[in-house]
Amino acid sequence: MVFSYGPRETEYLKGRDPRLGAVIDQVGHISRPIDTDLFSSVVHQIVGQQISTKALETVWRRMQEAMGRVDAGAVTALGEEGLQSFGISYRKAGYILDFARRVRSGQFDLDALWDMPDEEAIGALVSLKGVGVWTAEMILLFCMERPDVFSYDDLAIQRGLRMVYHHRRIDRALFEKYRRRYSPYGSVASLYLWAVAGGAVPGMRDYAPRKKPAQPAGKKQAPKGAGGSL
Repeated sequence: MVFSYGPRETEYLKGRDPRLGAVIDQVGHISRPIDTDLFSSVVHQIVGQQISTKALETVWRRMQEAMGRVDAGAVTALGEEGLQSFGISYRKAGYILDFARRVRSGQFDLDALWDMPDEEAIGALVSLKGVGVWTAEMILLFCMERPDVFSYDDLAIQRGLRMVYHHRRIDRALFEKYRRRYSPYGSVASLYLWAVAGGAVPGMRDYAPRKKPAQPAGKKQAPKGAGGSL
């Protein structure tokens, strides 16, 4: 399954923002896979933190081959050592096992998330060990298909904004301006900004200031306006 959207969302965004509209026309329809199993999606997001896409694919394939379906019963049966055998860190294995136990005991009601507004659902997910705001937002978008997810903590979205609008940096106030502009279809805007950040539109570049190279050890930088050598 892929994230579902169509002309209603894209035509709205084009009408609100011609620059993003031009990107939408150039890139075309984006098919981003989703996982509508909420338990599996939470585990997948925890596993994928701070590792490469390729590494995540490898670990996730091992888990699916071993478990069949990634659910609370299978996770608790494996325990921490079993989870680590797939290439999951000790800390992440602990997070995942704690999540599975809370779901099995009824302490955490997964099904209730579907009826919560976005902010409430994010708050509930963040109460889980190993789940921060960005992770919760990705679960809302790529599992629950919430239409208006636009994450300030996503560095690729910030990069996409710099590239499309020629900004040198994106602070919170500027980000919120775009969030309001794209709402209620921030999720679709996110898809296109991710595509831009990944190089989908030839010729677009990142306008972030270049970092100054570090000074070699043992050398001093000349004061501004000074000439000659030190």
